[in-house]
Amino acid sequence: MDDIERFEQLIIGDYCCISIVTYEEQYALEIVRQAALGLNRDVWIWSVAGGVRDGLLAESPFVADTEAPAVGLCNLAGTKEGSICVTLDLAEHLKGGLALRALRDIIERFEKNGSTLVMIDGEDKLPDVVKSYIRPFEISFPDKEELQGIIRRTLRRFHRKKPIEVGITQRGLDTIVRNLRGLTRRQAERIIIDTVAEDRRFDDNDINVVIASKRRMIQHGGLLEYIQTPLDLSEIGGMRRLKKWLAERKDAFGSKAEDFGLRAPRGVLMLGVQGAGKSLCAKAIATAWHQPLLKMDPGALFASYIGESERNLREALRQTEAMSPVVLWIDEIEKGFASAASQSTDGGLSKRMFGTLLTWMQEHEEPVFVIATANDIEALPPELLRKGRFDEIFFVDLPSETVRKEIFAIHLKKRQRDPGQFDLEALAETSEGYSGSEIEQAVISALHGAYANKTDLDTNRLLSALRTSPPLSVTMAESVQCLRAWADGRCVPAD
Repeated sequence: MDDIERFEQLIIGDYCCISIVTYEEQYALEIVRQAALGLNRDVWIWSVAGGVRDGLLAESPFVADTEAPAVGLCNLAGTKEGSICVTLDLAEHLKGGLALRALRDIIERFEKNGSTLVMIDGEDKLPDVVKSYIRPFEISFPDKEELQGIIRRTLRRFHRKKPIEVGITQRGLDTIVRNLRGLTRRQAERIIIDTVAEDRRFDDNDINVVIASKRRMIQHGGLLEYIQTPLDLSEIGGMRRLKKWLAERKDAFGSKAEDFGLRAPRGVLMLGVQGAGKSLCAKAIATAWHQPLLKMDPGALFASYIGESERNLREALRQTEAMSPVVLWIDEIEKGFASAASQSTDGGLSKRMFGTLLTWMQEHEEPVFVIATANDIEALPPELLRKGRFDEIFFVDLPSETVRKEIFAIHLKKRQRDPGQFDLEALAETSEGYSGSEIEQAVISALHGAYANKTDLDTNRLLSALRTSPPLSVTMAESVQCLRAWADGRCVPAD
């Protein structure tokens, strides 16, 4: 069902109060109007800017002296039975007093006479006493066909004002539509406007412009971060088992795999020592599978208003699904939901948030591959480790001597040095207990020293950098050993 059909079902189901939290107010109003026309219902709209007016007539006059929230609600209460009454940004005026009382009265009245109150707000700030009555309604993201329509309408409107040149191929258009998924209608329209505004052209060269604009919009929202992934699995040393596992599932997202009886991979949990390469793997997987990478910071989801944190999480997951196929990276998952594993001090918010995430991980149908990384085993709720949440749980240990040689070679090549000119055997032996990131930092430190002394980088400088900076496995030997002991037999070694 589309949004109008879903909304009609709520009206037919005699819900007396429906809440729509969205920035797309005009689209939400159009849903209400179309549903009302289909069901032969009256529509009345209130806003503090003008008061009450007929919602089905264009440019209809306002009812005099109905701007005040309480007065406007009383006026709506007197409308014909079965009417759909809409309030715009009413939540801002419900901190107490007359308006809140009038709202509770109108909800009670509508429960009896079959009318419906629809509250459209930009933010979820309704009082708890009101939330106990409402039925939330979430506006869907536009699908492929609707996005194509948005592009065509926007280009036509621009062309009427001042001619533009359209030279895009069907393949280019499909790519742009795919990259607009997960955005609201207004955001998609804004991107197309920004794309053609300067050069008055719309062609295949605009694909990168669209991708960059989408990245900015997603990061501006704060719930998800669009990560650039110019990294390949070949740039990560070791991890042979993980790489083999990923290679076998690279093509398991298409219809051919589904016809073969395969379900799209759901994700992996990567536990291990800090700096061992878990985050690098998230970026490399997205590159290898040619999928966008979204990073979700659980800490950014928590908000001050009751119920808003849960809504933020649902919205982030909904947006992720709309952009699928996609890789979703949840970095240091234990920090965002630490209270869920112990006695909660936040009124149960972490447990509710974590429960929402677990349910989604178990039940989502869209091809979203989740990569969760964690450093602290004890902070993880046991439910997360149960089979079915992830396809596999990998343990990323400190690199072996052979892998350390690979890592040195990788980082030397990245800095335009020939690994063959260095004693990789000596470097690998001296760097025992070092993580991949610590080896990289040793290379960088040695480069700084060589540059400052106006000499080139050599093996001795690298060995000196290693010896002057003890690794985490030495400074936190007990916790690293405990982590390894826990993972033995419980996780699949990444290498």
